[in-house]
Amino acid sequence: MIRPVAEQARGTGLQLKGITKKFGSFVANDAVDLDVRPGEIHCLLGENGAGKSTLMNVLYGLYQPDGGDILIDGRPVRFADPKAAMGAGIGMVHQHFMLVEVFTVAENLILGREPGVVVDLKAAKRTVRELSERYNLPVDPDAVIEDLPVGVQQRVEILKALANDAQYLIFDEPTAVLTPQEIDDLMEVMKALRDEGKGIVFITHKLREVRAIADRITVLRRGRIVGDAEPGTSETELAQLMVGRAVDLTVDKEHAAPGDVRLTVDELTVANAAGAVVVDSISFEVAGGEILCIAGVQGNGQSELADALLGNIPVLSGRIRLDGRELSQASPRQSIAAGMGFVPEDRQHDGFIGSFTIAENLVLNRYDTAPFARGAALDLKAINDNAVALRDEFDIRTPDVQNLGSSLSGGNAQKVVLARELSRDLALLVASQPTRGVDVGAIEFLHKRIVAERDKGTAVLLVSTELEEVEALADRVLVMYRGGVVGIVPPDTSRDVLGMMMAGVPYEEAQALAVADTKGKDA
Repeated sequence: MIRPVAEQARGTGLQLKGITKKFGSFVANDAVDLDVRPGEIHCLLGENGAGKSTLMNVLYGLYQPDGGDILIDGRPVRFADPKAAMGAGIGMVHQHFMLVEVFTVAENLILGREPGVVVDLKAAKRTVRELSERYNLPVDPDAVIEDLPVGVQQRVEILKALANDAQYLIFDEPTAVLTPQEIDDLMEVMKALRDEGKGIVFITHKLREVRAIADRITVLRRGRIVGDAEPGTSETELAQLMVGRAVDLTVDKEHAAPGDVRLTVDELTVANAAGAVVVDSISFEVAGGEILCIAGVQGNGQSELADALLGNIPVLSGRIRLDGRELSQASPRQSIAAGMGFVPEDRQHDGFIGSFTIAENLVLNRYDTAPFARGAALDLKAINDNAVALRDEFDIRTPDVQNLGSSLSGGNAQKVVLARELSRDLALLVASQPTRGVDVGAIEFLHKRIVAERDKGTAVLLVSTELEEVEALADRVLVMYRGGVVGIVPPDTSRDVLGMMMAGVPYEEAQALAVADTKGKDA
């Protein structure tokens, strides 16, 4: 059940009252009220860009508010920096870990807390062991951060906050880089901290996680609190509160009818800019009329694979063929000419130019070909007419296609990228994190267009770290781990099995472990 904010009883503990934060003329937080009570998990839900992280950065002393007050147990406080916030009992577990990778766990624990010239590493190690045991967060104090899996690195972030005797803990999108099993483990830790009396703010945009752990839910939209909800509120109702309208969360698609193989990748090996191999001798095929989703925790070679397919980074060895045409050493221009559409992971840097008009962005890959060019001159009318047609077809919310791209929201900017790529005949669509930073309503639209492209007979390779997106769109799922292929599995493979595969466990072994775990629970 959703209730208006005005009906909520505001408790003591940690309170934010009328917090306003501006960046130039942009209002990121608009007179926000929020309270966090000891012994509860308060979920702050909202789409990317809703103002969640900004609000918590104000609370943690990273930003100074332009208006409003912070109170702890009724006393006003002001934090000039994070050190002051930590001193007041506030800890933050960041989405992007604030750890020094070449330092040990114990060394990271005392960073910023050194009492003087002499550092007591023995005491730091003792603190790690005590906190690890107390909160069931097993970590070796002598382990070097860069040698630890992502899930263990997150434990170190939590231990850092607890070492400062934090009474209020902020978890900022903490599940973005975790496997499903690591997410489950994190939620158990959060529940244990709550039961000890800690007040927890859990920032997320993932509805499933909110419903699994929240004691209270507050929803932000465009910098304002638009309502509170009970933990039992349905995902559909929460999505509507986030977006402001009814949203269909299911992807309506027929079973795939794959045709001939269009993309063949054979023993492909790719290195990053530092020369380290990040895609290690992988092979797979994608047929026309199917969506092959590449799943995995971020940083396991998926981004480099997508870039190598386009020709953005060189291939060390192996082959890429599209409809029989060799593209292993092709440039991006040659790959596009061969029928490849590409939705980049980072649209702001690689797929979209904010200082260009929307119309210009819609022809970035074809501006020098007919009908948009006549010899060396651009046909501005054809470019404008194309933009108007695509604006209407893809529901790009802008009054004028001659407005700058920077005027668009994230979801509309992504629609521009997808519209540009789908406005020509494709043999292959490579879509990397196609809905990152996009609101629920735009996701609904983008998913439908990707499925429609599949149904036209295009081969679709979709890279996503969002397991819900993989489950919704995939006809087959390829799981990557440390640059290799762990396995290619059906789309109805259980989350437990996919999660273990994302941690490097082969498919058959993951299945056996999942079955054994189920039997153990039943017993």
